[in-house]
Amino acid sequence: MKFSANLTMLFNEYNFLDRFEKARINNFNAVEFLFPYEYNPKELKKILDDNKLTQVLHNLPAGDWEKGDRGIACNPERVDEFKEGVTTAIEYAKTLECTQLNCLIGIPDKKFALSEINSTVIENLKFASNQLKKANIKLLIEAVNTIDIPGFYLNTTNQSKNIIEQVNSNNLFLQYDIYHMQIMEGNISLTIKENLNLIRHIQIADHPGRNEPGTGEINYDFLFKYIEALKYSGYIGCEYIPKNNTESGLKWKKNL
Repeated sequence: MKFSANLTMLFNEYNFLDRFEKARINNFNAVEFLFPYEYNPKELKKILDDNKLTQVLHNLPAGDWEKGDRGIACNPERVDEFKEGVTTAIEYAKTLECTQLNCLIGIPDKKFALSEINSTVIENLKFASNQLKKANIKLLIEAVNTIDIPGFYLNTTNQSKNIIEQVNSNNLFLQYDIYHMQIMEGNISLTIKENLNLIRHIQIADHPGRNEPGTGEINYDFLFKYIEALKYSGYIGCEYIPKNNTESGLKWKKNL
């Protein structure tokens, strides 16, 4: 199995640009993070190369995170901003040699009718999947639990699949986050098996607490063996909050 370190959450004891080296030292050969856009992409690429790391994922621009935005794909008034973000994301992904981008759909504004929100989401994803395909980059969407992000548009695997069917693109796939889906629907192993053809990235954290595997109720010993037996070929992103120190919390990985 191939694991990537989510540098937004792991190694937070260090400055962001120093986390790449820490990932390498701790035997990761791949990384991901939420957003690269405050950094020069060429600088990030040099750090990746210096540490022999592969960038496997980052998100499309998601609006103003500090002000509560969690994606803008569902906002009918921000379609131009969304499209500009797609262009920016492709430029970064090309420089970083990142072949997958995730789209956080966002939290709908209740002033819009649900039908208008839905159509905006579909049209934005059609645009993004088409533009990314031209650049040989896969587009992913992710369901998120309603406890951590109340009101988030996309909450279940079936809802994600329904959107993919409506978009009708061969360049739109699932990012399956085990932590979020344990909260929203459970039945993790069978859901992964049934949707393996659509899943291009998996993310992990235990529950409750969103800490490292082995700290909560999810049987990761079983799940890792199960996922490996399915011959899943993508990366598994470590998107969890270390309970204490990041490096001491990696014992679960060393024991695999």
